[in-house]
Amino acid sequence: MPLSSFVFPGQGSQSVGMLADIALVFPEVEVTFAEASAVLGFDLWKLVKEGPATDLDQTMHTQPALLTASQALWCIIQARSAIRPVVLAGHSLGEYSALVCANAIAFPDAVKLVAARGQYMQDAVPAGQGALAAIVGLSDDAVKTLCANAAGDDVLAPANFNSPGQVVIAGHTAAVLRALPLAKEMGAKLVKQLPVSVPSHCILMKPAAEKLADLLETIVIKQPDLPVINNVDAVIYENASHIRDGLSRQLVMPVRWVEVIQALKKQHIDHIVECGPGKVLSGLNKRILADIQLTNTADLASLQGLLSAGGS
Repeated sequence: MPLSSFVFPGQGSQSVGMLADIALVFPEVEVTFAEASAVLGFDLWKLVKEGPATDLDQTMHTQPALLTASQALWCIIQARSAIRPVVLAGHSLGEYSALVCANAIAFPDAVKLVAARGQYMQDAVPAGQGALAAIVGLSDDAVKTLCANAAGDDVLAPANFNSPGQVVIAGHTAAVLRALPLAKEMGAKLVKQLPVSVPSHCILMKPAAEKLADLLETIVIKQPDLPVINNVDAVIYENASHIRDGLSRQLVMPVRWVEVIQALKKQHIDHIVECGPGKVLSGLNKRILADIQLTNTADLASLQGLLSAGGS
């Protein structure tokens, strides 16, 4: 059996109705969402099933919804398959999913954490004052130069190094809007403002990071049972203190996803499973490592194919 890694998606992978077809076959979905709903005090599964999308896309709802979806899929795979990953990673919010699956953080505590994280992030920058944009076709260094040239007196910085030639920038809305035409002049193939009002992974999130650091001190965090590669340094977490530091710094530092996937390769991984809704990470991972086997759990057919291949 190939050496496998599981990776977990972050915001942007959510959609109304996600996991609905899987829930009809596997009871773990509604059981896991019921656990999360008990922590949150509202019916999270109802929101995921019925929407509206505007509510699901609110950061404080998106984060626990994606965490719970990934946890449900993990439970299904672990109960019904022989696939056992040797290392885990997650994109931004997905790092919490990785830590739950590695038994470093209890699932109810993680639900509490990410709901608060979403609220802190929303509160850190007033609506309309922050923005994100995807820049495709420029090198990392060119994007750094772009941010420096467009920032002026505002904040603007790379937020996600997602794949070679694909970088998301974050900062004040005015600076992001100044960067868009400049990026085209520099030769970007695609420039797109993203429908997100929270400028994550930049210094504007410092107030959120400080609140999150305080909350993390109240949460029991254990040594992970499986190695988890973090976003901020692209290294394996060593202990609980390292995890607390990484999760708080993550809000103000860019996601180094290219380096995370390259670190998996150094672990001799030859199969990456995207454990969560959507296929966003699989698309990025293919551009980072063209010769690696990729599997997703985006729908019932994909999940059942994975279970069959894993000896369920």
